[in-house]
Amino acid sequence: MTYSSNRYDQDFKKNAVRLSFNSSKPVKIIASELGVPESALYRWRKLYTEDGKQTPFASLEAENRALKRENAELALERDMLKKRSSPKCWCKLNSANLSFHKLKHTGFF
Repeated sequence: MTYSSNRYDQDFKKNAVRLSFNSSKPVKIIASELGVPESALYRWRKLYTEDGKQTPFASLEAENRALKRENAELALERDMLKKRSSPKCWCKLNSANLSFHKLKHTGFF
């Protein structure tokens, strides 16, 4: 059986989960009657309870996604700052010249 790659809204998912929990039919039959893959219905059952509320797994998954996005943004920002703040001439200076070099650029000398 082929399934189209539709994106289902949350109400449809919640109703499908509610039906799968309350029905005496197997999940495989309910999924085929609804026209969704069986794996999708099992995945939705992890996200929603019988009442249609989010499970703790779903809230942790959403938080994990947000933290991964924030981590990627911070890594990109860090890399950009590294490239901007490391001129080639700093590598050639030794520790004795470094303090003089810094003071010279601050306008002290």
